Amino acid sequence: MNQSSSKFLEKIWLHCTVFLTGAAVMVIELLGTRLIAPFYGASLYVWTSLIAVTLIALALGYYVGGILADRARSGLSVIIAASGFLTLVIPWLTGPILLATDPLGLRLGSFISTLILFSPSLIMLGMVGPFAVKLSTSALSNVGASTGSIYAVSTVGSVIGTLFLGFYLFPLVGSREIFIGLGVALLILAILVTVIERKYQQSTLSLIPTTLLVVIGIGLFPQIANSGKPESSETIKTLFERESLYGWVRVIDKPKENIRLLTVDASTIGAASISHGQNLLTYQKIVAHIPALAPAMRNALLIGQGAGHMAMTLKEHGIVTDTLEIDPAVAEAATRFFGFEPSGRVIIGDARYEIRQLKGPYDLIILDVFTGGSEPTHLLTVETLTQLRSLLSDQGMLALNFVSFYENGQNHALASVSKTIADVFPHQQVFISDLGSDFNDFIFLATNHSIHLDNDELPKKHSEWLKQRMVTIDQSKGVVLTDNLSSLELLQMRKSEHYRRMIVDTLGTRHFIR
Repeated sequence: MNQSSSKFLEKIWLHCTVFLTGAAVMVIELLGTRLIAPFYGASLYVWTSLIAVTLIALALGYYVGGILADRARSGLSVIIAASGFLTLVIPWLTGPILLATDPLGLRLGSFISTLILFSPSLIMLGMVGPFAVKLSTSALSNVGASTGSIYAVSTVGSVIGTLFLGFYLFPLVGSREIFIGLGVALLILAILVTVIERKYQQSTLSLIPTTLLVVIGIGLFPQIANSGKPESSETIKTLFERESLYGWVRVIDKPKENIRLLTVDASTIGAASISHGQNLLTYQKIVAHIPALAPAMRNALLIGQGAGHMAMTLKEHGIVTDTLEIDPAVAEAATRFFGFEPSGRVIIGDARYEIRQLKGPYDLIILDVFTGGSEPTHLLTVETLTQLRSLLSDQGMLALNFVSFYENGQNHALASVSKTIADVFPHQQVFISDLGSDFNDFIFLATNHSIHLDNDELPKKHSEWLKQRMVTIDQSKGVVLTDNLSSLELLQMRKSEHYRRMIVDTLGTRHFIR
C-alpha cells in the first residue's frame, strides 16, 4: 500500500471515530436527564445542570486532549476505552450519587450529581477531537482544513445521534439500557482503534491499558446490568413500570395500607384503594360537587387524565368527558390498573398543541397537570388560559388544581396563579384539599359569571364542605404569567423539594433511582 492510500485510510478511520464519539456526546447529554429526573424532576434546573456540565466537561476535554496530543501521537484508543468504561458505570453509580447529593437541595444537588456522573465520560470524549486533529495533520499548512473537517464530522455525528436517539431509539429502549449499550459500543470502538493504531502507527503502547479497561468493564457488566431493578417487598410492590418519553411511570401497591399509587417520576398522579378502587386523592373529590354548581353541564374536558378518577366521577353524573393525556404509558396504566373507562374521546398528545385542534364548546374544563414534580409552566399562562376560555360554553367553568404552600394567602406562586386567572376570567373561587395543612392542593374555579355555593341543586352538607375549604389569595403578591415570562419554577422550588421529600419518605428512595 502506497503512502497516499495509507494517509487516505487513516483519515477515513479518524473521521469515523470522531463521528461516533460526537454522537456519543449527545446521547449522554440527552439521556442524562432521564436518570436524574425520577429523583430531582425534569425541571429547568436539571436541564441547566446537564447542559452546563456538558460544556464544562467538553472544554476540559479539549484543553487536556490538546496538551496530550502534542506529547504523544498514540493513545486515542485508551481515551475511547476510558470514555466507554466511564459511560458503562453511570447506571451503576446513579443510586449512590443521588443519595449522597440529596441533602444539597434541588439546584445544587442536581448540579453536583450531574457533574459527578457525566463529566468523566464527557471529558474523555472531548479529548478525542484534539487527538484526531493531531493525527490528521501532516503539515502546518493544512492544520486549518484538518481541524475544520474533524470538528465538522464530529458535529454531524452529534446531529445524527440526537435524531436517532430521540426519534427512534429512546421510544423503544430504556435509558439505562442505552447507557450500557453505549458504554459497550465505545469499548468495542476502542479495541478497533487499538488494532488500527498498531497497523498505521506501529504503536502497541495502548494495547495494555485498553485491554485492562475492557476486561474490567466485562467483569462489572453483570453487576451493572442488574442495578436499578424495581424493589418489591411485603410493604411495597411494583405492578407496572414503563419508561416513556415523558417520565418514569409506575403503578405501586402498598398492600398493608390498601393503597395503589400511579406515579410519574417523583410525582403521584393517582391513588386508589386496592380493595374497592375508591379514589383517595382528596382534591379530586371536589369534582363530585361541580355538576351541582352548574346543573346544565353536559360535557367536559379533562387535561391531565392521571388515573382517570375525575372523568369516571363525571360519568356518574351523566357528563361525557374527553380526556387529554400527554403520556400513553399513563393512559395504559389507568386502564389496566385503575379501571378507567372513558365516556368520551381519549386524546394522547401535548396539551398546548391538542387544545388548538379542539372545537368545543365544553361546559367544564379541568386542568390537572400541576403535580408535586416539575411545573409545566407553558400550561399556566395567560395565553393558555385564553385558549381554554375560548373552548368553554357561555356558562362554562374552568377547574384548575395547583400544588403549593398557602402561607396565609401570601405565597407568591399561588398569588401569581390567581392573578393570571383573574386576567382571563372575571370570577374565581379557591378551595383547599386538606383542612389545617399549609402544604396543599388548591382548586381554582374560574368562570365568566359568579359562583353561588348556596343553591337548591347543591346539598347543604356539600355546600358546607366547600365553604370550609374556601380560602382567599392575596393577588398583590403575584405577577401575571405569560409565555414570554413565567417564574413558576423559581417560585415553586420549595414546593418541589418538600413534595419530593414526602414521596421519598412514603415509598423509599430506591423507588426513584433509575
